[in-house]
Amino acid sequence: MREFERRGPPRREFSPQDMHTATCSDCGNECKVPFKPIEGKPVYCRDCYMKRKRH
Repeated sequence: MREFERRGPPRREFSPQDMHTATCSDCGNECKVPFKPIEGKPVYCRDCYMKRKRH
């Protein structure tokens, strides 16, 4: 059996200082994101992002 080969660039691991606190635009929970949130653009927690991605 072949081992799964991942395509694309390797995922970057973010250190705690790279993370920013944000409020999820869907559920309203506080979450940490690896980018600085921009006012007026929606930010989603991991769970809400995955739900939106599936649709």
